[in-house]
Amino acid sequence: MKTMRTRVGLVVALIAAAVASNAAMAQAFPDKPVKLVLPFPVGGGADIVSRVVAEKLQSWWGQPVIVDNKPGASGFIAAEAVKRASPDGYTLFVADAAIMALSPHLYKRLPYDPVKDFDAIAPMYSTHFFVTVPVNSPLKNVSDLIATAKAKKGSMTYASSGVGSHMHLGGAMLDTMTNTPMTHVPYKELSLAFQDVSRGDVDWAFGSGATTPPMYQAKKIKYLAIAAPQRNPSYPEIPTMGEAGGPSDFELRVWVGLFAPHGTPQPVIQKINADMARALREPDVVQRLTSLGIQLWPGTTDELKKAIAGDSQTFKVVVEKSRFPSTDRRFCVPGVPI
Repeated sequence: MKTMRTRVGLVVALIAAAVASNAAMAQAFPDKPVKLVLPFPVGGGADIVSRVVAEKLQSWWGQPVIVDNKPGASGFIAAEAVKRASPDGYTLFVADAAIMALSPHLYKRLPYDPVKDFDAIAPMYSTHFFVTVPVNSPLKNVSDLIATAKAKKGSMTYASSGVGSHMHLGGAMLDTMTNTPMTHVPYKELSLAFQDVSRGDVDWAFGSGATTPPMYQAKKIKYLAIAAPQRNPSYPEIPTMGEAGGPSDFELRVWVGLFAPHGTPQPVIQKINADMARALREPDVVQRLTSLGIQLWPGTTDELKKAIAGDSQTFKVVVEKSRFPSTDRRFCVPGVPI
């Protein structure tokens, strides 16, 4: 009897020690600078949101929160950098649905596994895409765009931020859903893509509500439609794809979330999640970012995991049906375009 009581007491003591250790770990974090690694260039939606949030976290944590942009190679450079980092919460990955849910269906081999190499921490935001054209374009709606593209028989061009990006996916989806072949023009720099769209060097592009508002407000580009089920409250004058003469069920949105190298302690993940959600609910953050058409998403780790799983299934079907060039010869070497 005494032996059993001793064992029970030992188990209780171990559990109490573990709980205390976890609490102490969360309370101590962070005690040095934290780095947010982004696979996106400066000035994009994820970069803007990350820097706004980093300011809040830095003020609360009393430690520098550094935004480290590592664009290129379809996000592989940044993903590998975080994958190899110590799983201690001090190197984090700001990634979108394309990197975590779409790329596995576009590449035969990836230098990372979205599920096995990373632990989900927190969702950050989502945003729908607009159909953008030069401000002086004769196109008045999506119906005009489709009719012109059909007349050009494949020579109409659309820009993207790279092969396998949401902008590329959207163009391929529109191509397939309307039986309208168009030419994809990928760019390494998102800003250069929209500069060329604004000058008419490229006919059009899908642009997110987090990236294109400055050019829209400067009257360098115009929106033909938003690829969403409903109009955006910040842009009530912009019709949906269906209202503008495009496919009525067409939707193109992207979410961005925060991840850590696999094996990061749960207490640290929970603390970062709580502080991220708190930052995204701050009135000044809400006012600053929602004015750009960004839908902030202060959510749980499980919500982010479900988003990855759900989008992965959706993208699998979309990629199989869409006209991604040479999709049947998917990448064997990262960075080789389809």
